[in-house]
Amino acid sequence: MAHSPRSAPRPTALARWLWLVALLVVVVVGVGGITRLTESGLSITEWRPVSGVIPPTNEADWVKEFEKYKQIPEYREINKGMSLDAFKAIFFWEWVHRILGRLVGAAMVVPLLWYAWRRAIPSGYGWRLAALTSLVGLQGAIGWWMVASGLEYRVDVSHYRLATHLLTALFLLAGLVWTARDLSALARNRQARPARLTGFSLAVIGILFVQLLLGAWVAGLNAGQVASTWPLMNDHLVPEGIDWSGGAWLAITNDPFLLHFMHRWWSWAAALALLWLARTLARRGARTEAALIVAVVAAQMSLGIWTVLSGVSLWIAVLHQVVGAILVAVTAAALHRLGRRAA
Repeated sequence: MAHSPRSAPRPTALARWLWLVALLVVVVVGVGGITRLTESGLSITEWRPVSGVIPPTNEADWVKEFEKYKQIPEYREINKGMSLDAFKAIFFWEWVHRILGRLVGAAMVVPLLWYAWRRAIPSGYGWRLAALTSLVGLQGAIGWWMVASGLEYRVDVSHYRLATHLLTALFLLAGLVWTARDLSALARNRQARPARLTGFSLAVIGILFVQLLLGAWVAGLNAGQVASTWPLMNDHLVPEGIDWSGGAWLAITNDPFLLHFMHRWWSWAAALALLWLARTLARRGARTEAALIVAVVAAQMSLGIWTVLSGVSLWIAVLHQVVGAILVAVTAAALHRLGRRAA
């Protein structure tokens, strides 16, 4: 029986690998934003993990795909009469999004198997890398679960499922960054232990999670388009048009006006929490992480306001989503720095 060649643990190489995958996840999040904003997500009505890699290659295949799209409510109620060329445009973005998702999967599975075979994974990290890899597969399943919600009875996908899809991607991103930082610390000091989450870190995560959830719901319900003025919403601090008839919980989780209002004002709570984190880190000598947080928070707040004032311009809104993902990565790195000191 052949044995795998023995190799010393390679934490630096593993960390670089995870940083590259994290960058790829940010790209996928950006393309996902384009897919959502161009209403492209329902253009591919089947989930074919292998054969779906190849797009239609001739006119007959394109017509066949278009006929499948014509059977769903989105086409019948919103896009009836759409041309084949217009269908090809929305198909393209959904196809690219799915291809990139598969690429992330391959970028996790292949190197993991290689490093495992070479026995280059440090003790205690194999399970974590396997969990992150499994999360990529789960994310693919969640993506199809999201698409399926818009194929029979709805003209779009469920905003709850869209939020699950986006937040899972951001959780994966944070996990990649955190593990890469742990491995980098291990490369510098063989006695280094994994960083821990402090109570303050959990509070920051909770506040940021609420903002990300609200943002996902706003995107899923196109709630960014209900007002294009700032700081007031259509000349009111609290917007008119909120539907309270179904109760407070239904309004909080489904009303576009209320969700837009909460997303724009909870952002200040998230910003204050992150700036407090930056202040804490700066006092402890982690000035690089502190400066990054301040810069990304300022950029994200500005892009959020610009997105509103532009009437949700495609590329501004996409940039807002991409910088949001970068903010998650920077926050994960900063909280790791805080937790490393505690450990």
